[in-house]
Amino acid sequence: MIKVWKSLLASPAVLGAVFVMSATVVAGETPANLEIKEVEKTSQNPPNKTMAQVTSVSQLSDVQPTDWAFQALQSLVERYGCIAGYPNGTYRGNRAMTRYEFAAGLNACLDRVNELIATATADLVTKQDLATLQRLQEEFSAELATLRGRVDTLEVKAAELEANQFSTTTKLQGQVVAAITDVFGGNRVNDVDVKDNNTTFGARARVEFVTSFTGEDTLFTRIQANNIVNPNLGTPEGSLFFAGDDGTTDAFIDALYYKFPLTKSTQVIAIANAGAADDLTNTVNIFDGDGAFGALSTFGTRNSIYYQVEGSGFGITQNFSNAFALTLGYLAGSPNNPSSDNGLFNGPYGAIAQLTIKPSERFTVGLTYVNAYNQELGTGSRAANPRSFLASTIAPTPPFPGFDGELPEVSVPFSSNSYGIEASLGLSKNFVLGGWVGYTNARNLSSEGGRVDRGELDIWNWAVTLGFPDLGKEGNLAGILFGMEPKVTGSSINEIARDRDTSYHIEAFYQYKVTDNITITPGVIWLTAPDHNSNNDDVVIGALRTTFSF
Repeated sequence: MIKVWKSLLASPAVLGAVFVMSATVVAGETPANLEIKEVEKTSQNPPNKTMAQVTSVSQLSDVQPTDWAFQALQSLVERYGCIAGYPNGTYRGNRAMTRYEFAAGLNACLDRVNELIATATADLVTKQDLATLQRLQEEFSAELATLRGRVDTLEVKAAELEANQFSTTTKLQGQVVAAITDVFGGNRVNDVDVKDNNTTFGARARVEFVTSFTGEDTLFTRIQANNIVNPNLGTPEGSLFFAGDDGTTDAFIDALYYKFPLTKSTQVIAIANAGAADDLTNTVNIFDGDGAFGALSTFGTRNSIYYQVEGSGFGITQNFSNAFALTLGYLAGSPNNPSSDNGLFNGPYGAIAQLTIKPSERFTVGLTYVNAYNQELGTGSRAANPRSFLASTIAPTPPFPGFDGELPEVSVPFSSNSYGIEASLGLSKNFVLGGWVGYTNARNLSSEGGRVDRGELDIWNWAVTLGFPDLGKEGNLAGILFGMEPKVTGSSINEIARDRDTSYHIEAFYQYKVTDNITITPGVIWLTAPDHNSNNDDVVIGALRTTFSF
């Protein structure tokens, strides 16, 4: 092999092939008079335009007479006419090259030599040159054969994929969350015997179709069935994010949206069904894994004010730079219902505006505002969810004496304004400090025939999170959360008293990545003074979540 390289260095024609390849193929550009069929076959980008055939080495601005290959380049120009430069008049002779590129360049130069021999225009090729080229051709015959074989193999595989692929535009993916849950400790919460909770097992199955028509847009369709139920605790506190609403196993379209770039810095999303705040913006929490990963509880997944934004609607995100993004969104709770107090604009809705600030990869801050109508926080005490609280505590009035039919549920409309600050700081690769503070001011818009005082509620929630990514193994996540679920700190509505005590939410979990497709997460949730009432017994919820992804 050493002798072959010495012969190579002694041959101007072969040196020319080397330099042509190192300055062109690697850069994805091909001189006009150099055809490299094998390389073009696997390239996705067409060759760029090059300058015309040079007649003198002096036309190449980066080639000097002192360069060690100057004579070889000069010979290529004067004897073989086998070289061209780049549009800016450079040659780029110091580029690196692979053995395959060398073989392709050598083959191209051989074609030029054979052309000169066939036309017999001049005595340009010596017997010594031909002998050297023949030896090199034999030396690299294996590489050329390998290259042709690899291309043939790729063509066969591409044809097979095209014939058997699910869709040219759609990716099929899925997820199954299986969970075993139970309640340990505690006897009564709000007159509910929590000790009567039995160990339960349920599963949430999702099939998702991710479609792209342009490569930059996304049409997302998700079908879901879920029979996981929350423990009966007599309070919205401690709810599990992966649990369903009614425990049925009916499959339905759970989410449907279309996201596309309006400009390079503007992203638009139109949501037809089951949208949430995390579809619109960054919730700034390392534990937000949509129930399949991260936190086990609803409260631990994201700031509670985000749960007022759900349904169908649209959102737009404007990225001013890599560090600043503004999101505006509007989701309606019953947009397809034409009856009174429903529809896209007259029914329940949540409107969100968030400025996301990310000065570095490890530090993110979210400043969030939510205006909502007839939407609740979904976590915290019963009083912190006033619509459902009043519906369960105020008896409806019969329309006339002796009426024994089914009475309609009391429905007191509420409007709210919420403000939140969320932050996440990676102190190191394996330690992330985060948390949030949320404040909600809710006021009722009706007295329900004089049975409810008009007034306002002040509701607070906060949390501190400690995340430990890759603990024990890459892909793992350990988490600890300490916080206060939504609590009514002030009330001017007589029928809703402020929460007199403070309940703390303490959650710990360890997400272990068994394989790329299987993750197991054991965890516990400890609620002190549930429902912000010290008369209630502390409750500990245990869960073992297994997530299968495909």
